[in-house]
Amino acid sequence: MINKSASANWKGGLKDGTGTISTESGVLDKANYGFKKRFEGEPGSNPEELVAAAHASCFSMALSMVLGEAGFTADDISTEATVSMEKQDGGFAVTRSHLVVTAKVPGASAEDFAKAAGTAKENCPISKLLTAEITMEATLA
Repeated sequence: MINKSASANWKGGLKDGTGTISTESGVLDKANYGFKKRFEGEPGSNPEELVAAAHASCFSMALSMVLGEAGFTADDISTEATVSMEKQDGGFAVTRSHLVVTAKVPGASAEDFAKAAGTAKENCPISKLLTAEITMEATLA
């Protein structure tokens, strides 16, 4: 088993409070987050942005693995994940993560790439974590 951790601290009420998040690796060290960053467009991070980053990076690594198992090595895999949050049942829920991936994979056909991308989408650990709908656009450059 591999364990990774992050910690969060929050002070104050929902709308006027502020928080910090830190990761075990130190890449994030007391990075600020808060209501205005999450709901009102104020610059800074928020939980959904962090989930999107996790999904994009996890998917890219999974696609690299699946391509490698099929005998291909990507020159480049670029993935953007957009996480959507909607008001539901008196609260909010992350309802969707949409992946947009473009890759350069020498020797791979469009069919090879589509199959690999679909397998990676279904099997990357973060995809498995999410109960939201996961959609994707995959382009072989």
